[in-house]
Amino acid sequence: MTHQTVAVHALVPLSADGIEVRLAESRAEIAAAQRIRYRVFYEEMGAKPTAAMAALELDFDDYDEVCDHLLVLAEGEVVGTYRLIRRHAAYQVGRFYTAGEFDISAFIDTPGEILELGRSCVDARWRHRGTLQMLWQGLAAYMVEHRVQVLFGCGSLPGTEPDLLAPQLAYLRDNHLAPPHLRGRALPHQDRVDFADITAAWDARKVLASLPPLLKGYLRLGGAIGDGAVIDHQFNTTDVLVVVNAADIAGRYVKRFAV
Repeated sequence: MTHQTVAVHALVPLSADGIEVRLAESRAEIAAAQRIRYRVFYEEMGAKPTAAMAALELDFDDYDEVCDHLLVLAEGEVVGTYRLIRRHAAYQVGRFYTAGEFDISAFIDTPGEILELGRSCVDARWRHRGTLQMLWQGLAAYMVEHRVQVLFGCGSLPGTEPDLLAPQLAYLRDNHLAPPHLRGRALPHQDRVDFADITAAWDARKVLASLPPLLKGYLRLGGAIGDGAVIDHQFNTTDVLVVVNAADIAGRYVKRFAV
């Protein structure tokens, strides 16, 4: 396991109905987030851990040393998490995590702060609307604090069979493709799905009912999709690049924290 240097920022904790959202403040809290990630991604969703991860029952990598960990706490326990990687943190590792799957040069030099979102998960016992809303509110407060201009990250569809996911991918391509200045592209050396090759028909109602809640949340916030998808065999998912221009976000989350 990596050694974590904890940096505590000024994000004010948010709480409602016994649920608190704040940044991790100790190695123990980060380990708790990594433990939930392991349960959700590896035990529940079928991702393939390394031997070191399996031995510790933790999901971890080099980004955990430099990022901020947004936590959801309930009944004194960490029950959800979001990994937040800003520009300075990515540069310490050498690149953003997403850059391993997608060419993000279209927006990497956007003036101001950019924020990569990842490893979002909530314990099954707390996976309800109230918890997710608190997580989004914590993210919105973080955005305001750091004056984030662009959000991005991998949006994951469960499974690695492109033919089975063709209606969802075709719907995203036809309705939510990012404008050119934000349109990252699946890297050619990856096991990728070219949008131009998808000919499946789609039914909007059925597709929206089948999309993961997190991906639907990004779309409701004005999120757009990059060009192409990448099959992530380790995590048993098919990933699309999601980009959100902060200026386009519906204000119900962000405006309440703006000064």
